[in-house]
Amino acid sequence: MLENLNRIEVVNPVDLIISQIRDLISSGSVKPGEKLPPERKLAEHFGVSRNQVREAINKLQFYGIVKVQPQSGTTVTGIGIVALEGLITDILKIEDSDLKSLVDTRILLEKEAARLAALNRTNDDLVQLTNALKEYKNKLSASDHAVEEDLMFHIKIAEASNNKVLKSLMMIITPDIVKKFIQYKVCNVANNNQTLEEHQNILDMISNQDAAGAVRAMEVHLSDIKKFSNNKN
Repeated sequence: MLENLNRIEVVNPVDLIISQIRDLISSGSVKPGEKLPPERKLAEHFGVSRNQVREAINKLQFYGIVKVQPQSGTTVTGIGIVALEGLITDILKIEDSDLKSLVDTRILLEKEAARLAALNRTNDDLVQLTNALKEYKNKLSASDHAVEEDLMFHIKIAEASNNKVLKSLMMIITPDIVKKFIQYKVCNVANNNQTLEEHQNILDMISNQDAAGAVRAMEVHLSDIKKFSNNKN
């Protein structure tokens, strides 16, 4: 009987806040350089806590969509990225087969990011990557999934590549792929533990400035994603 019932997905208020702010930016209601309302007013309008608004703003800042300046407020910066991400999201809603194209593109970008990171990484980049890996491990110890922490590790690799265009393209593509993985329940405990080992291997190669090894490690890491997308096609 249970197999005939659909799982109820409870939407995180933070995700709803992000979605609405992103819609404002994508529609042009708020333009680059303009400021968002203060956290207090946003919290009152949404009927949520200021902490939830702050978490949403922090995520938007992480993706380069807004910039938070003390005493000055939150300024919109990333209209181009948001608009393109919206277009990709709309395509995915129409046709699941587009997932394969996105995954193929992600693999190309990720392998190049790993190669460049091994060549260009700084000591600060290694600290950032190590911290991101720790965050992923800590989240796994408290939960059965760590999607955002996984994504952050890959973004930090792109940052270490010292190629801003590559990083922007990855931020456009990767979140939508992750959403599909959640939708199809691809992530599980076994996969997460394997991912942790693969992340460590990639980090080791980047730390050792082994560009070819970093590419191979990333290719191995993304092999399951490629298989999954091929099966969905």
